[in-house]
Amino acid sequence: MSYGSFLHLSKPASMMTAHASSTPTPLNIIIHPQSLFSILDHTLRRNEGQERVIGTLLGQRSEDGTEIEIRSAFAVPHIESAAQVEIDMEYHKTMYNLYHKANPKEILVGWYATSLELNAFSALIQNFYSSVSDGTYPCPAVHLTMQANPSSDISIKTYISTNVGVLPDKISESCLFVPVPNELRYSESERSGLELVASAKNNESRVTSIISDIASLEKSVEEVIAMLERVSAYVSSVQDGTTPGNVAIGKFLVANLSLAPKIDADELEKLFNSHLQDILLVVYLSNTIKTQVELFNGLKRMAVIS
Repeated sequence: MSYGSFLHLSKPASMMTAHASSTPTPLNIIIHPQSLFSILDHTLRRNEGQERVIGTLLGQRSEDGTEIEIRSAFAVPHIESAAQVEIDMEYHKTMYNLYHKANPKEILVGWYATSLELNAFSALIQNFYSSVSDGTYPCPAVHLTMQANPSSDISIKTYISTNVGVLPDKISESCLFVPVPNELRYSESERSGLELVASAKNNESRVTSIISDIASLEKSVEEVIAMLERVSAYVSSVQDGTTPGNVAIGKFLVANLSLAPKIDADELEKLFNSHLQDILLVVYLSNTIKTQVELFNGLKRMAVIS
């Protein structure tokens, strides 16, 4: 039988070392909104006729290596045709060093591409990001693919890889991409910004205005009231026997109710009004400062003209 009829498999980089230095495979990948916004911005700014763009992913790994957080990303210039792909490696190294100086806790975790397609060029780029010298070795590199068509929802997939090839000299040009589950996670401070961005999806112009603090407070109170009414309706329906009870939901409600502070209704109203007065005071002071700055700039321009 000829040599080329065999299928040669090579172990992942993390398994080619000694057992003591083996690195566990990530079981979950957490994606932060900031990295997605960077990728979407890169997509919108791509050159005309360019099908996909690529870039570097930065983040953190858990101590046991089973979880990876993708916190930020930056674009990497590349030229891709049907015959070859060229990547500006020096730009990638320079940008990574700058990012790492600004955020020492963020390390190289992989790369992204704005296409769901996996091809031979994807394998070449994946092997570079997994390399020993400038890559994530001995940890596996994460490959994130994103499809962002204006007419459809955003589709995101994440992979790690292991080398696979029919000939030993072709291993660097091919690899097997293994899907890894991912989830989008954001903090409470980021939630308001994401909700504001999402509020523009129903507008034809895709434009929305920033609401004031008072309007934001009013919206938050309305959402809390709506959630309380929904929970109250569910509890009443369970008590009436019209809805079957759920043990998991019951435990969740009891756990959350136990965290609520025991405050008298009058005291709660007093605290709320005090907080409202503080917000009004901050708004008044900010408007006063803005007026003073505009007045100063106006007087300065008049002095220059005279």
